[in-house]
Amino acid sequence: MSRIATSPAVLRQLLSASLRVTPAGAVEILDAAQLRQSGAATIAWTAAFSTDEATVAAAQWLARAAAAAAGIQSASIAPLYAARASGAYEGLTVPALNLRSQVFEMSRTALETAAAMDGAALIFELARSEQTYTFQRPADYATSILCGAIAAGWRGPVFIQGDHYQFVAKRYATDPEGVAAEIARACRLAVDAGYRNIDIDASTLVDLALPTVQDQQRVNAVRTAEAVALVRELEPAGIEISMGGEIGEVGNKNSTAEELAAYLDEFDVALASRSAGARGLRKVSVQTGTSHGGVPLPGGGVAEVALDFTVLRELGELARARGLAGAVQHGASTLPEDLFHRFPEVGAAEIHLATGFQNILLDHPALDTGLRAEITAWLRANAADEAKPGDSDEQFLYRTRKKALGPFKQALWEAAGTPEILETQRAKFQSLFSQLGVGGSRALVERYVTQATDPLPPAPADLLS
Repeated sequence: MSRIATSPAVLRQLLSASLRVTPAGAVEILDAAQLRQSGAATIAWTAAFSTDEATVAAAQWLARAAAAAAGIQSASIAPLYAARASGAYEGLTVPALNLRSQVFEMSRTALETAAAMDGAALIFELARSEQTYTFQRPADYATSILCGAIAAGWRGPVFIQGDHYQFVAKRYATDPEGVAAEIARACRLAVDAGYRNIDIDASTLVDLALPTVQDQQRVNAVRTAEAVALVRELEPAGIEISMGGEIGEVGNKNSTAEELAAYLDEFDVALASRSAGARGLRKVSVQTGTSHGGVPLPGGGVAEVALDFTVLRELGELARARGLAGAVQHGASTLPEDLFHRFPEVGAAEIHLATGFQNILLDHPALDTGLRAEITAWLRANAADEAKPGDSDEQFLYRTRKKALGPFKQALWEAAGTPEILETQRAKFQSLFSQLGVGGSRALVERYVTQATDPLPPAPADLLS
């Protein structure tokens, strides 16, 4: 287990062999190997588990500053997606990895895997709902990812994304402006944390009872445009934050070309009325027959999904004709392993992957059986109200176990058997990256992602004393 600092002074001491903070508030790397081997872990573990707020803030700043000093930049994928829209490349579907637990080690492993394949086109993301049950605010998540990049010896851009910044329909019905304000606050926190990619999901507000498709998509488009206009005001000079929208709530009916066209038309009008000339969306998520997390079967396992690749191809082509990178696939990580090569074949711009990694962790034979039993007992005591009528015990535990990731966050980071678990995750990353076209993508990323330097916040006073 890595050392967890109890104060900024202790943190400086623990890192003294790796780096120093200058009186001017810059970071100088003294020993790059030492920083990779132990310093990055000390920063990550301190930020995640220190109980002292000043120490956490110091660790979070050090993660950004040390990453920048090591040649690592939190970046927007917008320039790469602009190149895709213009037809500059094909055969690549960018994986967006929702890492819910063991984030420092998981991101390190993912980046090591990509580097070994000369790949760089991958995203790390966290949904707004995942922030709550995994106990990770945007600053927490970004810190873990940047530390993982340092430990991996990474160089160049790292893409960190806010996923599913979603309007909750039930609450929106009674307090629309309050929900919109929550999304605006979430965007501000993401930008402040260094996220340079954000997906807005107002597809929950689509009302299929309205008479025309334009009417059905209007609120979705208008609320998304509001969020995009806000982010354009917040983004640093010279950096376009990549923004995504969504037309089909995952798990419901498949999206149609008519819906996508209506949404984009309504979005363009709404954005122009709020911020004339502002850059709009780079991608749109659509529904093709999947569901988040998969559908658990009564006796265990997950039901097969009838994913419609034709929908994905057709909507991607329409999106590119409108200047976007294409369509985005959600809810795919529990699909059969041999399907993933299909996504680049049909031109999917991006694919979101989450539950499969969680399943590897929680189902791995190397995970301590005592910890697994504690998690199960906690779920039965604290998540019983989330059981669905007719659920078997296996279905209940499968659906709810993600809610234990926050309460057991440190225990899972410390879990005995982690090396074996990480090697299984590495094999999964390697398979996914190979099929999705990530291998060899570094040249593409280096060619197109050449954004301005991302500004670093001032160093906390505690690190300068």
